[in-house]
Amino acid sequence: MKKPNPNSAIQEIRPGQSVDLLKELHILTRDGMLNQDSRRKLKQVYHLVQFIEPLLAEAETLVDHGAGKSYLGFILYDLCIKERASGEIIGIESRPELVDKSRELAARLGFPRMRFLACTVEDSLTSAELPEHVDVVTALHACNTATDDAIRFALAKEARHIVLVPCCQAEVAATMRARKNESLGKTPLSELWRHPIHTRELGSHLTNVLRCLLLESHGYDVTVTELVGWEHSMKNELIIASKRGAPRKNARERAEAILKEFNIEELTARFTY
Repeated sequence: MKKPNPNSAIQEIRPGQSVDLLKELHILTRDGMLNQDSRRKLKQVYHLVQFIEPLLAEAETLVDHGAGKSYLGFILYDLCIKERASGEIIGIESRPELVDKSRELAARLGFPRMRFLACTVEDSLTSAELPEHVDVVTALHACNTATDDAIRFALAKEARHIVLVPCCQAEVAATMRARKNESLGKTPLSELWRHPIHTRELGSHLTNVLRCLLLESHGYDVTVTELVGWEHSMKNELIIASKRGAPRKNARERAEAILKEFNIEELTARFTY
C-alpha cells in the first residue's frame, strides 16, 4: 500500500502556519494529511482571511463575538498576529466550557495575546475586561439574532471594521409568518412570502438588507459579497462594514419604509436604533 505523503498537505498551508493548530481544528489529520473535506475547509478559511487581513494591518484589537470554539480567532492570530510585536484577539462566548477549552488551547500553542471571556451579550457591552474601543469585530456563522448582537456590540465599541457571516436567521421570517393573513389583505407584495419556503428565504434576505441599512445609518460603508461558492455552503453572505464618517442620509428612513411595507414594524427597535 502506498504511504500518504505529508508533503502534499504541507504544500497547501502557509509558511509558518501552526500545524498543531490545524490538527486541533481537524483541518489536518493526526498524521498531517488533508482529506477532500478538510482541503475545502482550508480553502474557505484562506478566502475569509484574505478579506480580514488588510483590516488588521493597523488594528490592535479584534473581538470575535459569539466565538464558539474560536476557530476563526485562532486562525487569524496564527496568520496575522503571531509574528507582530503587538495586537490581540479577544473571543467572547457565553458558554464557559468552550471558553475554558479555548484558553487551554491558546496556552498550549503559545498564543499569549489571545484572551477569552465567558459573558453574555449584555455583559460584553459594559465589561471592564474589554477595551472602550475596538478596531475590528467579527462574527462567523452567528446564528439568528447573534449577528445583531455583534452589530450592537461593534457600534457600542465604535469598531472601525465589522465582518459578519450571518447564519440561520429566523426572526424576521417568523414575524412575517405570524402576520401573513393580515399582510395578504394589505399588500400584493405579500405574495412574495405566501409560501413557507419563500417566507424563509425572503426573511433571511430582508434581515441582511436591514442590517446593512443600520450600519450605513451609523456611518459605515458596506460591502456584501460571497464568502465561498454556493456549491459549498448556502450560509454564504459576507458583510464587511468600515467606518467612514457621515451616515447615509436616508438609510434609517429606507429601513423604516421596508419594515412598514412588509408589515414587520414590531422589529423597528432592532434595526433602526
